[in-house]
Amino acid sequence: MSHSFSQRLAVTLVVVLLSAVLGCGYHTSGHSVRLPSDVHTIYVPMFQNTTQTFRIEQTLTAAVVQELRSRTNFQIAATNDGTADATLKGLVNYTSNAPLTYDSVTGRISSSVVTISMKVSLVSQSGKVLWDNPNYVYREQYQVSRDVASFFDESNPAFLRIANEFAKSLVSNIVEAY
Repeated sequence: MSHSFSQRLAVTLVVVLLSAVLGCGYHTSGHSVRLPSDVHTIYVPMFQNTTQTFRIEQTLTAAVVQELRSRTNFQIAATNDGTADATLKGLVNYTSNAPLTYDSVTGRISSSVVTISMKVSLVSQSGKVLWDNPNYVYREQYQVSRDVASFFDESNPAFLRIANEFAKSLVSNIVEAY
């Protein structure tokens, strides 16, 4: 009798877990596209930068273009020749790199948190706003292995990794319905 109770309990738990997963809108990446079906080509001009962070707009734009190319079926237009179905515009308006934890022995910073804030919009060729976020904020923690002040140096591997993670996050928010 105890054995059948255990089986029923196990089946019930599986059903409850499946219901929870299916009921919360879980889906795999690349499905549930919410952009209009007539958008096939996206023009991504260089993002604008109003911060003091040197060339961050170039690094973020390149990461977003790479992410769009690798994760979507959209063609990415290199120039604004008027043939793109939509344009992805971005304005980097805030960056920070703040200490998060310290090494108890040396007193040096051991981890930091990077924050990037942007105004981003995807606009159709006719001028219709397809996706817009005037305050897109991305934060990520990273382990400090060298001078914190040089973090935003585009050759810094940690910054390049965060730029790529930022791009994944942004493209997911634009393309996938959550």
